[in-house]
Amino acid sequence: MRTVLLLLLLAACASAVAEPVPAAPTPTHSSETEDEGAVAVATRRQIPLAEALAEHRGELVLLVDKSDRTLTVQKGGVDVRTYGVGLAPGIDSDNDKVRQGDLATPEGEFTVVTRNDRSRFHLFLGLSYPTAEDAERGLRDGLITEAQARAIREADAAGRPPPWNTRLGGEIGIHGGGGSGDWTLGCVAVDNAEIEELWAVARHGTKVRIRD
Repeated sequence: MRTVLLLLLLAACASAVAEPVPAAPTPTHSSETEDEGAVAVATRRQIPLAEALAEHRGELVLLVDKSDRTLTVQKGGVDVRTYGVGLAPGIDSDNDKVRQGDLATPEGEFTVVTRNDRSRFHLFLGLSYPTAEDAERGLRDGLITEAQARAIREADAAGRPPPWNTRLGGEIGIHGGGGSGDWTLGCVAVDNAEIEELWAVARHGTKVRIRD
């Protein structure tokens, strides 16, 4: 009897050992690609902006999209990095700027004409608003005088800061302080770490395009 029980026990153990263990599933090619893509995006994000831009040729442009609340750094037409931005609160910020105090962010083609590293908003890249085109509009609408329009045109041609004390308004720029909500008076705000990245690459004359 003992012999029979022993033989049965040995047979059961042999059967258990012989049973194959299911192999772990092999990752599919698509999942590997997705993982590699996520790592690549994270790695690009960690690279300083200046280094990321060095990988591309062409003109540097800062593109602000008011509807999307984004600022995209482009080099040679390639989107290199995108930040969230804050504008003025309320629907007026989505309109084109017309006059001082309207809380609107101007739309069009501008350049960086001044850099202030002692701004109360950390760092400030001042833009060339109002431009010569704005001066013509302001003169036509009776907002500024001929002398003021001439001063704006001359500053625009020379790449200097235009007069910011007319009824067209001024002191529009890109600065720090936070880009997660709308709170400015018409400027474009980003986080402090992001304005530091922009400060390192945006020199006098850098093009800034602002669209609705």
